Amino acid sequence: MKSIILQAASQILVALLLVFSVYMLLRGHNAPGGGFIGGLIGATGFVLHAIACGTEQTRAALRLKPENLAIIGLAMSLLAGLISLPFGDPLLTGQWLFLGASEGEKGLPISTILLFDIGVYFVVLGAALTIVMALEEEV
Repeated sequence: MKSIILQAASQILVALLLVFSVYMLLRGHNAPGGGFIGGLIGATGFVLHAIACGTEQTRAALRLKPENLAIIGLAMSLLAGLISLPFGDPLLTGQWLFLGASEGEKGLPISTILLFDIGVYFVVLGAALTIVMALEEEV
């Protein structure tokens, strides 16, 4: 669809959707949301871009093939699950690292759970975009 209004509006909406998807990804750590819903919202932004500007421009904006994005996400999720094994914990047990921790302060918590959520985000984003772009290029 070649509409100047849609193309102009999509630039703003895509940016808002991507920021909101990252917010949902990070919010889901302790509240509803997470990698799955964040990935779907991010995919919605790129689908809107593909409708407004075409799949070639959307592929150029992504800079990675959607299939590769899904593979990277799957590898991140698998890595997050395997990290617990050297500590003698079952697969997918969350491991925590507190950066800058001292006696009085906890520091900045970093967990394998967040790595898993980011992996799910990329899997959902890549899979949804692979399907949608394949369908749009067929039409």
